[in-house]
Amino acid sequence: MSSSRNFEENRSNFPGKPNDNANAVINAVKQENNRKTANETNTVKVLPEVTALRATNIRKTSISMPSNLNEMDDLRIDRQNGTASKFTRAESETSSSVTFSNSGSTPNGSPLGSETEEEANDEELAKVPLQAPPRRKGRIVSPSVNEKMGNDTTELSGVQSATSTITSVNSISSLLKEKLQLSLPQALRSSARRQNADYRLKAFVGILFLCIVFLVGFAHIYYTQHVLQRAYFEKFRFNKNERVMRVYSSTGAEIIAARLGEGIPSNTGVYPCLPHHQRQDSVCLEWLQQTRLYLEHTKREGMHCYHVTWQSLSPYYNPKDCFDWSSKRGHWYGAGQIQNMVYPLERGRLELSPFITGDVRKHPFGNVLKRYFLNSKGATILVDPETPLYVSINANRTSDFCLQAKHDAFAYINHLTPLPQLNYTICATDNMKSLHSSMAEKSLWDGLKPDELHAVHSLLSEPVWQISPTNEAAIYNYTEDVIALGFLRQGHVLLSEEWQPSPGDFVLDEERFPSMEETINIIHRRGFRIVFTIQPFISTESINFKDAVANRLLISERGSDPRIPALTRYKQINSAGVLDITTNKTLPWLQTKLESLIMKYHVDSFYLDLGTAQDMPHYYKCEQPLTNPDHYKTIFTRSILSTIPVIGVSSAISRPRAPVFVSLPPFPSSWKAIKTVIPTVLSYGMIGYPFIMPGAVGGDVALPMSDNNPDNDYEVDLPDKELYIRWLQLSTFLPVIRFTHLPSKYSDESVLEIAKRLTTLRQKTVTPLLKKYANETLDTGLPIIRPLWMLDPADPACHVVVDEFSVGEELIVAPVLYSGSRQREVYLPAGVWRDGIDGSLRKGSRWIHNYRVAEDKVAYFVKMPDNTRF
Repeated sequence: MSSSRNFEENRSNFPGKPNDNANAVINAVKQENNRKTANETNTVKVLPEVTALRATNIRKTSISMPSNLNEMDDLRIDRQNGTASKFTRAESETSSSVTFSNSGSTPNGSPLGSETEEEANDEELAKVPLQAPPRRKGRIVSPSVNEKMGNDTTELSGVQSATSTITSVNSISSLLKEKLQLSLPQALRSSARRQNADYRLKAFVGILFLCIVFLVGFAHIYYTQHVLQRAYFEKFRFNKNERVMRVYSSTGAEIIAARLGEGIPSNTGVYPCLPHHQRQDSVCLEWLQQTRLYLEHTKREGMHCYHVTWQSLSPYYNPKDCFDWSSKRGHWYGAGQIQNMVYPLERGRLELSPFITGDVRKHPFGNVLKRYFLNSKGATILVDPETPLYVSINANRTSDFCLQAKHDAFAYINHLTPLPQLNYTICATDNMKSLHSSMAEKSLWDGLKPDELHAVHSLLSEPVWQISPTNEAAIYNYTEDVIALGFLRQGHVLLSEEWQPSPGDFVLDEERFPSMEETINIIHRRGFRIVFTIQPFISTESINFKDAVANRLLISERGSDPRIPALTRYKQINSAGVLDITTNKTLPWLQTKLESLIMKYHVDSFYLDLGTAQDMPHYYKCEQPLTNPDHYKTIFTRSILSTIPVIGVSSAISRPRAPVFVSLPPFPSSWKAIKTVIPTVLSYGMIGYPFIMPGAVGGDVALPMSDNNPDNDYEVDLPDKELYIRWLQLSTFLPVIRFTHLPSKYSDESVLEIAKRLTTLRQKTVTPLLKKYANETLDTGLPIIRPLWMLDPADPACHVVVDEFSVGEELIVAPVLYSGSRQREVYLPAGVWRDGIDGSLRKGSRWIHNYRVAEDKVAYFVKMPDNTRF
């Protein structure tokens, strides 16, 4: 009833004829019902057009849109057809109200009053393009149809009103379902689009943040590494805040990078030194109450040298500088022998240790050292000998090489300055070979006598026969067996310290050698030279110990009565004192003892077994203070050389004057030991010891004498046969070849045949080259045995070859160093090389893979002239 009442109220709102308007509404309702029935039975022909209109309206329908937004679309379609009137939407909508009707005219001007007119209108509408209009800002929706009809509408019957009400409710329900079904996926798609937009925004903000962080970090690094770095000198930069030093080549390439002043508290400020602390031509910086730094620069022979000096100002600070030894900084060489001998040095690892000599089986460093380090990019580090030096390599899982000045209770007890000072020099140029040549000692000829030069050549061309004698028969029979070989020259008979009753007696044991004078005369007539080993150690059982204590000839114990000698142990000596060579009494006393030996037994020369720094008494104290325990060896060697002939020393930290050869450390008889021979020889030659004396062929094994066979009591268990052959092949090309075990002692005749061929090779090919480059060494200071990089410093492969070496620049040796191996890899530097095995010519600057080497052969290659063609 309420619907009828509303209808009656709205009739007056429709203009025109009442009956016509009422009939139009009734006809519209009837047509809607008929059309629904036609949709169910698929009998209406205009279904495709109506479906198209409905699809258009559904596509434009959204829960969020105003309910009468479709009327706006109707107006848009009318305008496209040249009219401003509305047309009915009852055919395409199911959500019309109970009293819905349309007003206005069709495109033809006829009112909506009949089915014919409705069908005509549908056909006209079907021709209208069904395009989705763009969304526009909402406008005021036109009044409802009832309001438009006004007072001109006529009353409808109750039955018709109820029918219209039911139909309208069903239409609304159907339309709501369709709208919900279509609007939910669209809402989800809209939500997904909004989420994607949010993700893109977040990603953009994140990327922008990372860019800002990168730019800030780059600016900080650039500022600290470049802006704060000051070019104090040419090719040199130093950042005083970060304490980072960089050295550059002439091309601008960085060759040295170091962190200076490690351990300085971060809150310590840096300031220029006070005027009275300044030095001429140097830069002085001070970290208050911590340390003072001096930087100086000199230029000579086309290279730049930078001098760094740290002065500690606090007893709690030990100056420490660390250099970057990562692979990008090139390769490093020098120092001498270190524990687990590696080559190049950056491949090793060493905890912070005092830089003093020792036995690498128990200590960080070996028997020969020098404070000299060379980089393949063209830089050297040379540490002042007075610096109480500690060294570490790749310690604490770093790639750093660190230098530290530090006082301690043994290595550096004599403080030359109240607080430790670190003093070193860095020199740089573009070519590592020319740099090394300029750093080598020159004019070794100075003061060299003719007989000393002859001694050098004799050691290069004749073997050294190392014997541990127990009696005269051992010496006599050994020399007789050497002569029996027939192909080896006599050379030097080197007697170990066992020729004395006790070490330090400096007299021959007359019980074991009752007629030693006559035996030595026989040895001389056979063409041998006799060499005695002497030591600075005086055993407490020696006949000279009491006299040495009474005359205060021994090193005293620090902190005790100076008359009390400091005792130590060395080799088989359980307790011994050490001669104090710094006193004015010791050298004349020792000289008298040795001259007596020379006069009585016609000893040709002596070999100095000096031990290492680790063999010194822990609480040693000399009359004149030593810089470090190794300083003792330098003083002792120089003192002895001025009075008696010496051919070799067992340990050194500075090059002894020619003709003294420096021995390699003892090597056990093993395949592991033979692999360390070449890197040790190369290191010794590079740090300034060109005249070296390798150990015995086959290794330095213990030499107990046999009591059951007096005719062969110098014989001991022989090294492995293959090891002996490979060691003999290696030693054939080294400056001195030293024997303990004769090749004739092997039952296999092949060993003797191999020894004969190698002896011929050495006499014809190797010895002339050794003498030639020995003379060159006396001029230039360059080693006789050289690493491959000295032949071609620009070739990166030559920098890392550890199992090859060259004799001068004319002969390359590649021995086999592995048990059972019959082939190896060989690298040849630039040039043309003649194969020593088959005589073929081989081009250099390349690897030869799987090069065949039989057991009786050794791989070597002779340099051909530059104009040689294949």
